Amino acid sequence: MKKNNLQQYFPMIRTRGEILQEVSASPTLKSQFDALKPERQQEFLDFCSGVKGVRILYDAFFKAIMDPDRDPSRLSKFLSLLLKREVTVVSVLSNESQIMPDTLIVMDIIVRLEDGSITTVEVQRYGYAFPGQRAACYSADMLLRQYKQKHDQAAVGGQRMNYRSLRPVYTIVLYESSPSEFHAFPKDYVHRFHQTSNTGLEMDLLEEYIFIPLDILKKIVHNNKEIGNPLEAWLAFFCMDEPGWILKLSENYPLFREMYGEIYEMCRNLEGVMQMYSKELQELDSNTVQYMIDEMQETINQKDAQLAEQAALLGKNAETIEEQATQLSQKDSLIAELQSQILEMKKHLSN
Repeated sequence: MKKNNLQQYFPMIRTRGEILQEVSASPTLKSQFDALKPERQQEFLDFCSGVKGVRILYDAFFKAIMDPDRDPSRLSKFLSLLLKREVTVVSVLSNESQIMPDTLIVMDIIVRLEDGSITTVEVQRYGYAFPGQRAACYSADMLLRQYKQKHDQAAVGGQRMNYRSLRPVYTIVLYESSPSEFHAFPKDYVHRFHQTSNTGLEMDLLEEYIFIPLDILKKIVHNNKEIGNPLEAWLAFFCMDEPGWILKLSENYPLFREMYGEIYEMCRNLEGVMQMYSKELQELDSNTVQYMIDEMQETINQKDAQLAEQAALLGKNAETIEEQATQLSQKDSLIAELQSQILEMKKHLSN
């Protein structure tokens, strides 16, 4: 069988026939494969056989390739481009909150840089799952971690905690499918946020955010038909699975060729990849259900607000009607009194 382009570049990629043969030979693997919907079976075969590229943002692939414990230089290079200064990852922190245990704060990758600042890189396939409020909670957690560390270090040395020793914290969010508000800015694929004053006064408030809508980046690269700079190359590596772009990245950036090679070596372990893929689909289904629940709850909340507003309006109308009834009653009494006076005056005139 003739090899496709990616197989010629990455000879470890197997053909569709070889993959199906291994699937059929393993009862466990075949059972998992048969349980997939036809379109999911096709996707699995496509990225394992190199017909299409692997989705790097799948949790297992992203964490394996960008694992700072295994190779911190990769994350250091990416963060240096993104933060616009040379940085080095020096340690990896626990991805679960140490300040607020038993919460939903579980980070994808969280590291400390050589200057003491802390950075988390979050991968979100669907933007609705990571709104700004969630980003703020993650940022607060990182800041409190740093505060606790500085406070404990000062206490051991018998010193007072110095707030000026705290370093910035960076919350970086990569969206595969970004929230709708990002699409009002179709030419921008990096959004940087930090706190500012209304007067121009500057203070170091430590919390900074970078939101990256990769779906918008893809459109920009497709329209330009080229990758404009090293940062665009990294972001394209994360989100573009067309073989042509994978080959272009591999030819122009040796680091990406190395990482693609590692990914396709992972794909040779079909059972491991199938487990990863099945987990991704389960999370996708779970997130979709949760999104539908959130959407329905939002609809209910809006309806409740509308009903409350209508009830308040009816209440005001009822008060108005009651007031008008009172005024009419008072007018009737006044008219009756005036009519009585008129009768008295007529009697007086006739006498």
